[in-house]
Amino acid sequence: MSTPELLHSEVEPDLLYSEAEEDLRAAVRSLLDHHCSPSAVLAVAESGRPYDEGLWRTLAATGVAGLLVPEELGGQGATARETAVVLEELGRAAAPVPFLTSAVLAAEALLGCDTAQPAVRAALAALAAGESVVALAVPLSAGPEAGPGATSDAGPDTAPDAGPPTTVTADGDGTLRGRVTGVAGAAGADVLLVPADDGLYAVDAAADGVQITAVTSLDLTRPIAAVTFERAAGRRLADAGRARSAVGRAMLAGAGLLASEQLGIAEWCLTETVRHTIQRTQFGRPVGSFQALKHRMAALWLELVTARAAARHAADALATGSDAPVAVSVAQSYAAQVAVHAAQECVQLHGGIGMTWEHPAHLYLKRAKSAEIALGTPGRHRARLAGLVGLPAPTS
Repeated sequence: MSTPELLHSEVEPDLLYSEAEEDLRAAVRSLLDHHCSPSAVLAVAESGRPYDEGLWRTLAATGVAGLLVPEELGGQGATARETAVVLEELGRAAAPVPFLTSAVLAAEALLGCDTAQPAVRAALAALAAGESVVALAVPLSAGPEAGPGATSDAGPDTAPDAGPPTTVTADGDGTLRGRVTGVAGAAGADVLLVPADDGLYAVDAAADGVQITAVTSLDLTRPIAAVTFERAAGRRLADAGRARSAVGRAMLAGAGLLASEQLGIAEWCLTETVRHTIQRTQFGRPVGSFQALKHRMAALWLELVTARAAARHAADALATGSDAPVAVSVAQSYAAQVAVHAAQECVQLHGGIGMTWEHPAHLYLKRAKSAEIALGTPGRHRARLAGLVGLPAPTS
């Protein structure tokens, strides 16, 4: 595929929200307004719980957990576009739920396996019903695979995108040995999807031989853990070739849809900053009327609308299969930095109150910073994008 074909799809992307997507947004936002206040999020972070179980059960009851799962497999049969809308709202609330790790990463990995297998179908049905929380045992910092259209001259920075290194080996009797670090969603998961040297395995998180060790993470609403397997029994879901494809599919979808969560983070930060600067007065005037602050918020708004276009393009590309690797890397390389910038401005423009534990601004800054290195950093995605469109990396 040539560069012009990669950059200009025959199908024009649809960046607008449909009526059904707006209805979904309204329903999710209403639910989060009632069940996911900043004080509730802080309480979960302080408690050390891996996620808000009550909130997740409520969300799962609406069908959100199985959005990406086809109806014949027990899910909603939705696409990445609807999933992106949910992630925007979860980002706006900094919701401590395993949606990205279970309903996106794990669901996509399972869908990449042979769904005619009873074990795969059962796992998808339990995930979609909210009866099982599933985590993909891959470091959260790992980037998506290079994918179709990548060239060999993309530079050394694209080497990690060849997929996460295999650190788990399968013995002849189907038991697993090894260790994976930096796994998001492992704490609190019921089932782990484990890429091993000879395929993809499903392992019960509470099984003998499985040790999940929590790691202190910056974002306490999305904890990570190290997972050790010592002769842990696993159910083989896919062979090595299909496992690699399934994991690559999951990481690509996760990276593209993470941009929508980052968009939600940025939207909350800008909205909250505007609200605060209108109410806060100095010298008898709202501080938001000062030209220097207006310019900063206006510049942030321009970044935000650009990030929305990039995130919507990535979601639409994932839904239609049109130039998804390119759209995902564009979105992730841009939206990640916009979310961080918006969170930083939110803290700074709130003044002293923005630095306190009681104000939720720190939750969004931590979520934005941790998401910036999740599923490939912006720099790695830019290097990957250069390879996809045939632009050689700098030599010095």
